[in-house]
Amino acid sequence: MAPSRPLFERRTPGPAMPSVNDKRIAFKELHKTGCFVIPNPWNVGSALYLQSLGFKALASTSSGHAYALGHPDGALSRDAVLAHYAELAAATEVPLNADFENGYAHEPDDVAGNVRLCVETGVAGLSIEDFTGDAQTPLYDFDKAVARVRAARQAIDQSSTGVLLTGRAEGFLHGRPDLDDAIRRLTAFAEAGADCLYVPGIKTREQIEAVVKAVAPKPVNLLMSSATGLTVEDIASMGVRRISVGGALARVALDAFIKAATLIAKDGKFDRLGGIISGAELDAFFARHAPSKP
Repeated sequence: MAPSRPLFERRTPGPAMPSVNDKRIAFKELHKTGCFVIPNPWNVGSALYLQSLGFKALASTSSGHAYALGHPDGALSRDAVLAHYAELAAATEVPLNADFENGYAHEPDDVAGNVRLCVETGVAGLSIEDFTGDAQTPLYDFDKAVARVRAARQAIDQSSTGVLLTGRAEGFLHGRPDLDDAIRRLTAFAEAGADCLYVPGIKTREQIEAVVKAVAPKPVNLLMSSATGLTVEDIASMGVRRISVGGALARVALDAFIKAATLIAKDGKFDRLGGIISGAELDAFFARHAPSKP
């Protein structure tokens, strides 16, 4: 019988590639002062281009990855996303944060086991959210939500890897826009060991500043998934440490594709193919930045 293959494989970094530990140390340093943008690639090509623009860290996007494979957000298996994280982490020189959704489990012990697998992919950070996946009862009850974050923290500590843990309160994305409840959950997640706190869906200055104040001095991640007029400077002035864009960049790419393809299909016109980057330019870019031969 042939030996079984590992769940995922990670290339050994070359001379110019920082080690996994180097990237984990760098990721923690980024959270200590200032404000940085952590954009969300959905595949290796988009990750390499974002890295080339000078972003100091990247984060996966569950929705962008799912759309690229023809699925809705949340439909991919644990093993599929773990393989995706390993691929992104191996291809890039900057730290990668994993959007690990609800840990692909409900019970704390199962979350801990899956977190251990996630750490093995080479990520520098991962997030655990309190969304159950059930639209009727979208959030885990308070005590269970906290226990799940605590279990993730213990799994990371037992791994001795220094992976950064983000605790997410998902109410604003799933029909429960209660800021007081979100803050109650975030402060408990912080006490349970989350290094960074995150309420995707908050938008106003008052909401953002209230969250930053409530969990200080721990850093806060802010989701910018639409054009609100806020700049990085504006957001930094509110005390936010980290800014992500979720699946927005993947949607930008899909939006352009859909509009161009639809124009061809409906009107027989190729107007939207003008003014785009050339194949030669992309060939030259990936010739310089490709992580290895396919």
